[in-house]
Amino acid sequence: MNLSEGRLSALAQALLAATKRDALGKILNEHIFLLETKRALTEEFSLDERLDQLARARIPRSAVPGSREWDVHYRRFYEEERRKLGR
Repeated sequence: MNLSEGRLSALAQALLAATKRDALGKILNEHIFLLETKRALTEEFSLDERLDQLARARIPRSAVPGSREWDVHYRRFYEEERRKLGR
């Protein structure tokens, strides 16, 4: 899933606000916090997209997309690929 710069910024700002509000930690530099948050979000979403591609590639052609069989295969393969990456 690719998020626009605006959505990434909104999510990073929300995390910053929540961190400040709930006193989850001391933020020394808000600019660096926002940059690192956006980098981490982008990395995580691109990993999710890659896992999705790997799982879909492993599903047998006989499984009809949207069927229960397809869903079971997808979940199983997605989790297997995720475990391979140690996530």
